[in-house]
Amino acid sequence: MSSGLVLKIARAAAKESILAWAAVNRLPWLPALSNSRFFASYPAHVVLNMPSLSPTMTQGNITKWRKQPGDPVAPGQILAEVETDKATIEWEAQEEGFLAKHLVAEGTADIEVGTPVAVLAEEADGVAGLASFSPGASSPSAAVSAAPQHSAAAPSPRSPTMSTPQVQLPQHQVLNMPALSPTMNSGSIVEWKKKVGDSVAPGDVYCEVETDKATISWESQEEGFIARILLPDGSKDIEVGTAALVLVDDKEAVSAFANFKSMDAAPVETLAAAPAPAVVEVPTIVGPVQPPASTEAPTATLVAPGSRLRASPYARKLAAEIGATLTGISGTGPEGRIVAADVQGAHVAETPAVKPTAAPASAAPAAPKGDLAATFVDLPHNQIRRVVARRLLESKQTVPHYYLTMECKVDEMLKLRERINALNSAGQKSGMGGAASIPKLSVNDFIIKAAAKTLKEVPGVNASWFPDFIRQYNNVDISVAVQTPTGLQVPIVKNADLKSLGAISAEIRALASKAKEGKLLPEDYVGGTFTVSNLGMYGIKQFAAIVNPPQAAIMAVGATTPVVALVNGVAKEVPTVLVTLSCDHRVVDGAMGAEWLAAFKAQIENPLLSLF
Repeated sequence: MSSGLVLKIARAAAKESILAWAAVNRLPWLPALSNSRFFASYPAHVVLNMPSLSPTMTQGNITKWRKQPGDPVAPGQILAEVETDKATIEWEAQEEGFLAKHLVAEGTADIEVGTPVAVLAEEADGVAGLASFSPGASSPSAAVSAAPQHSAAAPSPRSPTMSTPQVQLPQHQVLNMPALSPTMNSGSIVEWKKKVGDSVAPGDVYCEVETDKATISWESQEEGFIARILLPDGSKDIEVGTAALVLVDDKEAVSAFANFKSMDAAPVETLAAAPAPAVVEVPTIVGPVQPPASTEAPTATLVAPGSRLRASPYARKLAAEIGATLTGISGTGPEGRIVAADVQGAHVAETPAVKPTAAPASAAPAAPKGDLAATFVDLPHNQIRRVVARRLLESKQTVPHYYLTMECKVDEMLKLRERINALNSAGQKSGMGGAASIPKLSVNDFIIKAAAKTLKEVPGVNASWFPDFIRQYNNVDISVAVQTPTGLQVPIVKNADLKSLGAISAEIRALASKAKEGKLLPEDYVGGTFTVSNLGMYGIKQFAAIVNPPQAAIMAVGATTPVVALVNGVAKEVPTVLVTLSCDHRVVDGAMGAEWLAAFKAQIENPLLSLF
């Protein structure tokens, strides 16, 4: 057996053992192992592993591949639909390239997180060369040539929570920023709950992390002692997989990490030159690690005119945020790939030094002088605001909206509400579910109940669009738009059609309170089938809302307004509400939308129907 083949087998076995160990222990850094870049006898490619799409996911089912071999792939495009322990979630690509091969067939069930499931070629002409690829058949090359005149470095397999330190250090683990929600790709450290030297046990909270949805506690999965915190309080936009803290087994070892830096746990994109190609570096948590013989700085490669620009998804995101242009930036990643450090370096080189200040607005470029300087303030985006803005823009650009408005009389509903609340305040039994007391009901509670009953009556609206089919849901989970200090949130009242008005009212109050405090959990906002947005309390008579994908419709509710109408031949003032249904025309045809509104009108104008 040749030495080269022995080397490949050793590397593959080492990586598989790390993945197996991590999966058994359900460590929070496992999602970062979803992509592994290889440069060996095969064309340059990335092995895509089964990702962790929810905080509790350990395995999943590939229900449908949305990309086929040969298809181009860009960040944000959907690779596959994955059934997790919570729901069926779309797996979004984080890399660009061309899908070369599926390693697991459509319909495969119980795939462990971290299992190789597909291969992505960096170039279209590399697809054919990966047709015979199988997991474990390729390993990171000891030397990757970025250009004929430059020598490149060998990327070594790296566990996101463990790194090869530059000096001899005691046994330790480097814990990375985890994915705390299915859609999280970066987060911000709000506050550390532990400090250096503190002991931790499974279930203890390391810190509070602001995600794209809420502020969530990062809980420990290990026991040990905090040796070093690599990201201070207030750190913003930290990419999932970034080194955050160091954990040791013995308290006596804490002092050895006083000078430990995040560069000692550098990401895979940062390549270090390997002095001896035959050496296999495998991350380990057992015993100290000897430092490498020598290191060299990554070689920068300028993109040739007319060639395809290679850049990591985070580098593209960072460039868009700071207004930088990727063309002209020298890449230090594999084969000249532009990484985040290249964008940051170019931005720093172009930006004149400014004195640090606590006020974000004061660092804005070209601030007006004199009296004009006080006419505006720049408010930095938080994670929730960024995600809501991106998704609403995608909805308006990709979903064919149309709008239907109907006027509903609510006099009977208001009378019933007043009577139930009066009985409740008097401490009398209302007769609903046998409860002696229920929360004070709002108009919105009746609207949500009526909408839920209508969705069961016209189920075609309780659906989602997929490229090859329309998925119609049996459950009715109503997303309720809630305004919070950090942005719009849509917690879900699940199985609303089966719940009483009192149960709906209590649940909405609890969810709204959690949303405003930033305490929503993923299960509180993932998986709604229809949305209700009510601005009536602000006096808004009528408005049209934006569809919340993948849902097919959203209902906008205005304020209660008195109008003069004939009632039994007599002109009377009657309270009415204007409701507007925004529909995805791919799923809900105009006639179906009209049928749904007519059924909703019948429910809300005859509120006793909601009690049964």
